[in-house]
Amino acid sequence: MATTTEVWINSTNSTGNCTGNCCQSAESNDTPMYVGFICAAVSVVLFGSNFIPVKKFKTGDGMFFQWILCAGIWFVGLIVNIIQGFHFYYLSLLGGALWATGNICVVPVIQTIGLALGLLVWGTTNLLTGWASGSFGWFGTCKETPKNPAMNYIGVSIAVLSALSSMNIKSNVKSTHEENVPETESLLKNNYGVNNSDDEEDNERSYCERLSPRRKRILGFTLSLISGVFYGINFTPNIYVQDRKDQYPNASENGLDYVFGHFTGIFLTSTVYFMIYCIFKKNKPKVYPKVILPAFASGVMWAGATASWFVANKTLGEPVAFPIITTGPGLVASLWGLLVFGEIRGKRNYLFLVLSATMIITGGILCGVSKS
Repeated sequence: MATTTEVWINSTNSTGNCTGNCCQSAESNDTPMYVGFICAAVSVVLFGSNFIPVKKFKTGDGMFFQWILCAGIWFVGLIVNIIQGFHFYYLSLLGGALWATGNICVVPVIQTIGLALGLLVWGTTNLLTGWASGSFGWFGTCKETPKNPAMNYIGVSIAVLSALSSMNIKSNVKSTHEENVPETESLLKNNYGVNNSDDEEDNERSYCERLSPRRKRILGFTLSLISGVFYGINFTPNIYVQDRKDQYPNASENGLDYVFGHFTGIFLTSTVYFMIYCIFKKNKPKVYPKVILPAFASGVMWAGATASWFVANKTLGEPVAFPIITTGPGLVASLWGLLVFGEIRGKRNYLFLVLSATMIITGGILCGVSKS
């Protein structure tokens, strides 16, 4: 008996496109289009803000942080599943595993090139991967062609150019050892600690913080690109189940019904990575108790954004939803970096920031209009 993963692989042709009359396009969805755009807007705001609670906290190598964040994600998935009624698709676990793999790179990215620039880079890579997957029907999913393909291509191209412009923005990122921020400036209380550690270990700088500025930039951009690719294909298994009516005739058309399986895959995979990390550290992992609540809050925000993205994907289609949701958070994060954290300074950086923001907004509008 073939597994769901085998069915996913074997049911594609040589180009990876869906064959036959199995596809169920976004047009068949009964959800009004404006709901899709509202969900996209919610995703943009939450994705651009979800790392704010932990920005001023010490997270070390990020492994403990990502595990707690994923616990928050799974908690939201459980609530959604209770509200929606029990829905679980095993292939959704694969999508969660893909995302969790990309997510382990997030903390080093923030430590090396900053929240704003990191989001812009991995968001654009995410955009291209997800947009291409939906537009060309990769991995057995249906090809989703907007009513105005030319406008969609232009919008995506402009969004990509915004990333190239953002690479010229040099962020001023301070490590947690260099910052002396009053508690009133942080979203949550600005303290941190290491579980049962002495003062010397508490003051130890992470590997990323010891790198030269040039190496920080190279590492940050590389990890951002890797994260973006995995982020871009993490929805594919869920969309495959929705599209392939020949294999899943009773599959739900409601994107929220795939949230719990997806989030469960995220938490299980992050737990596996954390256990491997504990073994590697000889059962002496770096644990920071004061980051638990901020990390959990960050996970809850991320989960809300992704649940909204599920709805937007089904309502608008990936070629429209991905360009909007993957580039918009960069603008939101840039505003945080500029107005709150002071990561972006100087006239030259301001110029490139305005240019990138203009391109992001223009690209998003064109992609949205291409749907109608």
